[in-house]
Amino acid sequence: MYTNLMTDRFPEDFLWGAATSSHQVEGNNFYNDWWKWERSGGTEASNLACDHYNRFKEDFSLAKELNHNAHRVGLEWSRLEKDENVWDRGEWDHYKEVIDELLALGIEPVVTLNHFTVPLWLSLKGSWLCDESVEFFTRFAEKAIEHLGSRVQYWITINEPNILAILAYFFGEWTPCEKDFGKAMLVLKNMLKSHASAYRVMHEAAENNNRIKAPKVGIAKAVTAFHPCSPYSPRDRLVTWLRSKLHNYSFVNSALKGKVLIPGLKQEKLAARGAADFIGLNYYFRQFIGYHSPFREHPLGEVCDVGHHKDAGPVTDMGWEIYPKGLYEVIKSFSRYKLPIIISENGIATRDDPLRQKYIKDHLSYVLKAISEGSPVFGYLHWSLMDNFEWAHGYSKKFGLIEVDFDSQKRTIRDSGRYLGKVIKTGKIAS
Repeated sequence: MYTNLMTDRFPEDFLWGAATSSHQVEGNNFYNDWWKWERSGGTEASNLACDHYNRFKEDFSLAKELNHNAHRVGLEWSRLEKDENVWDRGEWDHYKEVIDELLALGIEPVVTLNHFTVPLWLSLKGSWLCDESVEFFTRFAEKAIEHLGSRVQYWITINEPNILAILAYFFGEWTPCEKDFGKAMLVLKNMLKSHASAYRVMHEAAENNNRIKAPKVGIAKAVTAFHPCSPYSPRDRLVTWLRSKLHNYSFVNSALKGKVLIPGLKQEKLAARGAADFIGLNYYFRQFIGYHSPFREHPLGEVCDVGHHKDAGPVTDMGWEIYPKGLYEVIKSFSRYKLPIIISENGIATRDDPLRQKYIKDHLSYVLKAISEGSPVFGYLHWSLMDNFEWAHGYSKKFGLIEVDFDSQKRTIRDSGRYLGKVIKTGKIAS
């Protein structure tokens, strides 16, 4: 993808920036399932969040000050379609203004259609368990490219489908708090079908309308560096391989081959084959996987406590091990697909900003190593631009390059944010 690459410098056309999601930063998203769950006591209420809905110009100005040339922004489906097939033109105009502000600053928009939340009317029908969810999401994707396609080239259909399926439908930690593996797999299947269908209609829309930019459509896939608890144990290696295959690769394999390839589900053809123009990788941590219980009880093994491993790194405020080499490992592994790769999320929850700066430096060092070895990485989007509402953790976890005082809504750029800005400006990893 890149030629004459110097091993100590990122490509000149590299996309640099940060990521946000609509519900986590906009505030007052009254019409989605999370808002209802928060109000029922499921977790801390998001309320005004970062008030980004009204302050987006201020926030994008800060991103520009930090030399960002790309930004991942989310559309809030529930604002646009508050009731089934009833579309709010004023909200489409709002997102046009958001995108236009990015473009005016020379910042490439990377637009996410769905980042966990769904409209309340869809949740009442069963959310992603509803077979009609494929039709509903496809219609939303078609509307999005019709309204914004002249402005946006990079699209992410669905953020971390495997995380939503497992946390909301198997572990029961997120709304709707189900604990059924079969339902989790059905949700994953419907999200996969939705992605493939959206991919097809978005490309068809561009073919039939010369005002629409030729879209580059991908997914943001949560990936983990899985290592066996004991590298000498064949059983540990087996369950580690199985977990990695399901968690990291099954969704991408299915999208590219055009059929459902999720274990335990009947194979079905999808609406599109090769349904990814790029792959987004959301990487945060490593997990050690062991065979500690009968295979029937835990066919994918169990996660070991990192404290049991002498070579494990420190953990973040989320309890996640810091393992920068893991980003290199997943980039190299996903390079097998010969598709462009963007790091669509990578970041750390911490109140220790020097640690955040070290985290950025160490992870970028491994991104550069992968690029120098031929991996087709074309961008890095840090999570997150600013402190925000971190789902079930509320406001306790600080991921931002920019600190937010949620009482006053004051923004303060952290030193780690300025460090990343220096890397972006020079193209080199600063000491």
